[in-house]
Amino acid sequence: MIARLFVVVGMAVSMRRLLIFLNSKDAEAVGFFTMNTKNSFRKTVTTGIIMGLILLTNLACQAAEKFNADPNQQLPKPDVKAPDTTKPVILPAAEIHLAQGIFAGEVTATSAILQTRLTSVTSLTDGDVPGTAGTGRFEIAPAPDFKDARQTPWLQATAAGDFILRAQVDGLRPSTTYHYRVVYGADTDATRRSDPASFKTLPDPRQPAAVNFIFTNCLNYAFFHDGTKDIPTYRGADRMLGYPALEPLRRLEPDFVIFGGDCVYYDHPEATRAKTLTELRKKWHEQYVQPRFVQLFARVPTYWMKDDHDYRMNDSDPTGDYEPSHQLGIDTFREQVPVVKPDDPKAVTYRTHRMGRDLQLWFVEGRDYRSPNKMPDGPGKSIWGAEQKAWLQRTLKESDATFKILVSPTPMIGPDDAYKRDNHVNEAGFRHEGEAFFAWLKANGIAPDRFFIICGDRHWKYHSQHASGYEELSCGAHNRENSRLGRNPGDPKSTDPQAEVLQFYTDKTACGGFMRVALTPGAAGRPAKLEFSQHDDQGKVLHRHEVQ
Repeated sequence: MIARLFVVVGMAVSMRRLLIFLNSKDAEAVGFFTMNTKNSFRKTVTTGIIMGLILLTNLACQAAEKFNADPNQQLPKPDVKAPDTTKPVILPAAEIHLAQGIFAGEVTATSAILQTRLTSVTSLTDGDVPGTAGTGRFEIAPAPDFKDARQTPWLQATAAGDFILRAQVDGLRPSTTYHYRVVYGADTDATRRSDPASFKTLPDPRQPAAVNFIFTNCLNYAFFHDGTKDIPTYRGADRMLGYPALEPLRRLEPDFVIFGGDCVYYDHPEATRAKTLTELRKKWHEQYVQPRFVQLFARVPTYWMKDDHDYRMNDSDPTGDYEPSHQLGIDTFREQVPVVKPDDPKAVTYRTHRMGRDLQLWFVEGRDYRSPNKMPDGPGKSIWGAEQKAWLQRTLKESDATFKILVSPTPMIGPDDAYKRDNHVNEAGFRHEGEAFFAWLKANGIAPDRFFIICGDRHWKYHSQHASGYEELSCGAHNRENSRLGRNPGDPKSTDPQAEVLQFYTDKTACGGFMRVALTPGAAGRPAKLEFSQHDDQGKVLHRHEVQ
C-alpha cells in the first residue's frame, strides 16, 4: 500500500509540472505549438497525458506491490546467449602482436629453428603476456630484400601450444647470413609482416673458421626486479629494458649465445612458486618479453639448456610427489624454446655441434635421466644416464676437432658447497661418475689442453683445474642480484677441503656477467687459438685464458 501511494504521488507531481509548462509562455517560445492551434492542441494533449498517466500509474503500482510482497525476487534476465568460451578468440590482424619478438635457435651449418609467439598485447601486461590465436609462416632469404625468399608452410598458433609458431628450415648454406621474418595474422587472408631478423649458419665442419660465442645462465627475474634480503633490486632508469649485462654482451657481436640453464626460475619468489603449466609459461613470458632480449634475439641465434630452476625447483630430480612434475618440467622447456625439431617428440636435448674444423661443442642434459640425488653414490648412480653417457663417449672419440668443449649445466670440478648433493663435484652427489669420466678421458687420449668444460649453475665465476689436468670455467650468474662469492680450495665448507683443485681465478667481488669463448683458426703455419674470457655485468674482462 505504501508503494502504491508513493507511485501515485510521483505521477501526479510529474503531470502537474507538464500541464504548467503547456500553459506557459515558454511552451510558445520554443515552438511547442502555434497560437492558432493552442487551445485545441492543449485540450487534446492534456486528455492524452491524463489517460497515459493513469495507465502507467496502474502498471507501476502493480509491479511495486508485487515486489513489496517478495523483495528477494530476481528481475527477469534478458534472453542473451552466453559466449562459447571453448572457442579461441580470433583478433583482427592489426590487434595481433609479437611482444616477444622472433628468434632463431639450434643453428647448424645447414639448418635452423625459427620461432615466435602471437600475443594480444605489445608488452608485459598485469604480470603476463597473453597470447592469441592466429596463423603465420616464416620467410627466409640470404638477401636483406628477401629476393628469392623461401617460405615455410602455414602454422597455427593455438592455446594448446601457448600460441607459439615454430618451424625448422633445412638446406641452408654454411657460414651464411640469413634474413627472416614472419607473416602473421588472424588467418591467411589478413596478415602482415614482422620486422626482419637475421642469423649466421655455422661453418662447414671441414673448413677453418673463426667462432665467437657467449655462455651465460642463472637469470633470476624476481631477484632483478624485486631484490633479495641481502642485495637490493636493480634501480637503474633502464630497469624495464632488462638485465644490463645484455648490453655489453650484444656489443661483442657474438655468432650465438648459449643459455646454459636456469633460464627462468619457477621457484622464485618462493612464496608463489610456479606449479601449473599456466604459471610455468608465465615465467618464460615475463622474462623474454624484456626489450633487451627481443633486440638481442633479432640479431643473435641461441642454444638452450635447462637445469634445476627451469625444470622443477632447486636441486630437483625426477622424484617427489609435487608440482611441477618431472614430465611437466621437461615438456614446458621443450615447448618454450627452439631446442628440438618441432615435429619430433622423441628428439633428445643432448647434442653436439661441429663449428668448423677446429671446434666442437657437446651439450649435455642434466635433469631428464638422472638418478635420485639421495641415492648413495657409486657406479649405478648417474646424472647422464647410460644412453647419454655412451653417446658422449662415442662422439668424443670420433671427433677430430682441434678443441673440444663440454657445455655442462652443472660443475664437474668446482669447488662447490660441501652440503650439496646435486652435481659431479658433490661427494654425496654424483662424484663417482665425474671421476670415472676424467679417468676415461685420459685413458682414451683426449688431452687436457684440447678438452675443456664450461659450466653454469654456480653463481660465481671461476677457472679451476682437476688433479688429472682437465680445466673448467664457470660463467657465474647473469645478474648481479643473483650472484655470490664462491668456495675456494682448502675451505672446510667446500667439496675440496684438502685443496686438491688448482684454482687460477675466482671472483673477488660478487657480480653478474657472462663468459666469451673465441676460436681463431690456424693459418700459414700458426696453430688455432682458443680464448676464454670472463666478464662482469658491465662487460669488463675479469679473467682471460688462452690456449694454442
